[in-house]
Amino acid sequence: MNKLVRILMPIILSLSVILVSACAAAPPAEVMPAPALMPPGAEESFVDKGLYPSGAVPGGGEAGVDRKIVRNGYLTLEVTDIAEAMDGVAEVADELGGYVVSSDKHERDNRTFGSVTFRVPADRFDDAFDRLRQLAIDAPYERTESQDVTEEYTDLEAQLHNLEATEAQYLALLDRAETVEDILAVQRELSNVRGQIERVKGRMQYLERTSDMALIEVSLRETEALAGPWNAINTLKSAVRGLITVGKVLANVFIWLGIFCWVWGPPLVIWLRRRRKVKS
Repeated sequence: MNKLVRILMPIILSLSVILVSACAAAPPAEVMPAPALMPPGAEESFVDKGLYPSGAVPGGGEAGVDRKIVRNGYLTLEVTDIAEAMDGVAEVADELGGYVVSSDKHERDNRTFGSVTFRVPADRFDDAFDRLRQLAIDAPYERTESQDVTEEYTDLEAQLHNLEATEAQYLALLDRAETVEDILAVQRELSNVRGQIERVKGRMQYLERTSDMALIEVSLRETEALAGPWNAINTLKSAVRGLITVGKVLANVFIWLGIFCWVWGPPLVIWLRRRRKVKS
């Protein structure tokens, strides 16, 4: 046994030296850096802000898209009374949860015209048209139009996200700025970014308001009232009024003739005498 150990020991030592030398000569293996991971909650933030195109979300899912549709309507009504019709339009707007934007009443060519512009919730748009038709004798003109502003709204959301990220970076730079010159430069850029944020937010609010509340413009024009049933009393009253008018006219004529008789009297007497002489 001891003899076997003495024989194997030099061999083991030789192999150990060879392995150590080989490991020292071999180049070190290249270590690949681990890929950066998205911070927890960032994926949900991207989905909430609508930054994935066409409503797609990571993992192949589909997110529900809240479409922004701007609806406008134009209607012309023929009515018998403009003031009453304008009150009726305002009442329709109020009952449907809307409000009057503007109203106008004017006369042209011995006819009265009016207009009322109001907004109602988009889901009551068709109800408003049905109610307005009931206020008129006739509705000779109607037009509706719709505009899908979903893509513009989504783009504005992405712009707002980027601008807010830029604002956060400038705020971090402002905390690290040491000289007055650096502070003023960062504040100038920060003010510019904040101005852009306000403009984007304003446009988004406008699209939200116009898509939630549809706009309807109503033009009103007055028509002559239809003839009613014959009434003897009204006819008698009209005849009496006419007789009184004629009597006043004749009385005025006689009064004027009496006052100016010295003007027309002598020529008339002379003409009558000459005529009698000619006959005799």
